[in-house]
Amino acid sequence: MAAVSAAMVKELRDRTGLGMMECKKALSAAGGDIEVAIEELRKSSGMKAAKKAGRTAAEGTVILKVAEDNSYGVIVEINSETDFAARDENFVAFANKVADVVFETKDTNIETLLAGEIGVAREALVQKIGENISPRRAVVVEGGLVSGYRHSNGQIAVLTQLEGGNAELAKDVSMHVAAVSPQVVKGDDMPAEVLAKEEEIIRAQPDMEGKPTEIVDKMIGGRIKKFLAENSLVEQPFVKNPEQKVGQLAKEAGATITSFVRLEVGEGIEVEETDFAAEVAAQLKG
Repeated sequence: MAAVSAAMVKELRDRTGLGMMECKKALSAAGGDIEVAIEELRKSSGMKAAKKAGRTAAEGTVILKVAEDNSYGVIVEINSETDFAARDENFVAFANKVADVVFETKDTNIETLLAGEIGVAREALVQKIGENISPRRAVVVEGGLVSGYRHSNGQIAVLTQLEGGNAELAKDVSMHVAAVSPQVVKGDDMPAEVLAKEEEIIRAQPDMEGKPTEIVDKMIGGRIKKFLAENSLVEQPFVKNPEQKVGQLAKEAGATITSFVRLEVGEGIEVEETDFAAEVAAQLKG
């Protein structure tokens, strides 16, 4: 059986809001696999979807650039070890330089970027700041009408692609995506494996036990429909006007939302928080 560390317990607590011992037990049963533990906790407790692992994992910034004619846009993420470094003017200048190169070349291959002038500039910055600075990822959205939104904290950026409409609409939709983080544009876009996993979780929840098959199937259908509405961009209430769905907003403007890309600093990067972990470890031994 895999060892369950205090840091793993902390992450599961952060993502589920459940108690420490309950999280430790779930992790032990799951062999230390956090995602499996979350699934089992959802099955046993009826808990809603867990929070995504995210920003606490890394520091840095995202830079957004959009062409004047709104034909394309780019987002790049550049990481640093500390928030202090991310606010340094030299780091900010470097991040913008990376974005400029991606914007001009439309090349999102990080290895290629680091093989040229960006790599030289990075090495100089690392020597100057004393931290490991590195471009992490870059995306280009091209075609139709493209515009975006970068949150004021520099941690989240979104590009939205439309057919029809205008740049202001695309920016508004991007702002909504930044705030609400939908998974797909419309329900039909949801991957089959995601729906299958969600149905498995719903079917295993306590209130399904002992009910006739036809009732269970009906309940599952209703919850899947709700899941799709909550996670599909066009079905979500628009953040600026909750009385209106995002899809209605686009339709009234004569537009169709084709796609969106949302990047948040540190998504998926794991960093152990040693001080808190030590505190939890002490409690577990007590």
